[in-house]
Amino acid sequence: METPQQGAVKKKETRGRKPKPKDDKKDEQQQQSKTPKEHKKSHPPPSVDDKYTQWKSLVPVLYDWLANHNLVWPSLSCRWGPQLEQATYKNRQRLYLSEQTDGSVPNTLVIANCEVVKPRVAAAEHISQFNEETRSPFVKKYKTIIHPGEVNRIRELPTNSKIVATHTDGPDVLIWDVETQPNRHAVLGATNSRPDLILTGHQDNAEFALAMCPTEPYVLSGGKDKSVVLWSIQDHISSAATDPKSSESKQNSKSGEGNDKTADGPSIGPRGIFHGHEDTVEDVTFCPFSAQEFCSVGDDSCLILWDARVGSSPVVKVEKAHNADLHCVDWNPNDVNLILTGSADNSVRMFDRRNLTSNGVGSPIHKFEGHKAAVLCVQWSPDKSSVFGSSAEDGLLNIWDYDKVGKKTERAGKSQTSPALLFQHGGHRDKVVDFHWNAYDPWTIVSVSDDCDSTGGGGTLQIWRMSDLIYRPEEEVLAELEKFKAHVVECASKSEK
Repeated sequence: METPQQGAVKKKETRGRKPKPKDDKKDEQQQQSKTPKEHKKSHPPPSVDDKYTQWKSLVPVLYDWLANHNLVWPSLSCRWGPQLEQATYKNRQRLYLSEQTDGSVPNTLVIANCEVVKPRVAAAEHISQFNEETRSPFVKKYKTIIHPGEVNRIRELPTNSKIVATHTDGPDVLIWDVETQPNRHAVLGATNSRPDLILTGHQDNAEFALAMCPTEPYVLSGGKDKSVVLWSIQDHISSAATDPKSSESKQNSKSGEGNDKTADGPSIGPRGIFHGHEDTVEDVTFCPFSAQEFCSVGDDSCLILWDARVGSSPVVKVEKAHNADLHCVDWNPNDVNLILTGSADNSVRMFDRRNLTSNGVGSPIHKFEGHKAAVLCVQWSPDKSSVFGSSAEDGLLNIWDYDKVGKKTERAGKSQTSPALLFQHGGHRDKVVDFHWNAYDPWTIVSVSDDCDSTGGGGTLQIWRMSDLIYRPEEEVLAELEKFKAHVVECASKSEK
């Protein structure tokens, strides 16, 4: 039976941010109502609900496909898994998410099956007809793993995406083979699922910074101990795959509460521990073509590049990469020189690793400013080297195209919007905590918001693909529209006869 979500979910104080209690918001509203003179000077900005209503009315025009899935409990992470099946009109694919509960039921890692509708299949009138309070028919829960503690971050191994790493409110990284893990029923007092492997090495909690290598089975993590830790899980993946007792032993894990943070299972130590940050490490990422090169960002406003082959000290340390805490980083899989960072200063910055600093201070090649609150996640498109996404606490997920920087846009009026801002996904009404491009289906994105502030609990998962008329070459789009116009004229003339 589902637990009521209203007011039940504990807010997570992520990345040094302290959310205001709802009572404070009421106080703010009362304070605003006492100063009517200020409201006469300017119109109040549209509310979240007004913006959302406007966005929903445009869904049939802006999107090729969209699925909205209501979550009883918020998920702080969402990731695509392997593609399972291809059919005429849709593909079936694994999707990884989590349930961050208030302790009345255990925290869980959820493996779902998702029906991904192919481009130009969904009817425009259908994609906007969804109920915000219901689950999507395109997302079905396949398996539940009872997680020791909250799931803050999920990352899949690109070379074997049924292997998943998770971060919780503890120092260890947990490794799961989601296909061999038994399906569990999440009830209060249920025994924790047993991880396939526990990665030790942090001296303090490591809650968010987590990455898995695109080329080899390496794992990278950062934490409150200001360190970056590297592991190889090569031997353990192969032994788990060949050991018939491994799945049996998972059933016989030691008893404990569903939200107990102490995991039980085999463990390994790190290949290297890297020191150079002066505050919490918030995100890490590998170089797309090397298991030995990686970078990290932290609350010390630094971006650091590392190379495990030359030691445990920074290769390059970029001081003041932003003017505030850094929350996220991503390395371009199609252009190894480009690195993105997102920060509490509301901006995304792009760095060229060949020219990272000027007089010891970060020297980005471009600053992208289109968010009104802290940026929480950045990710390059797997398909086009100049395109990336950024999500933030303002509830927006922006899609940018660096190729458009410096180009004039012929828009009505004096727009303050950057020409690089290709698309703005406004389907979430609260902070967008994670999103992931689909490598099997370019331009398809899964995104998740933690809806504590807007609805009192739960979360919203959305799977969406913008209309290809937005990102295809202009001449191609105009030619298609001209052909469509000619078709409409021809049909009209036939009906008149």
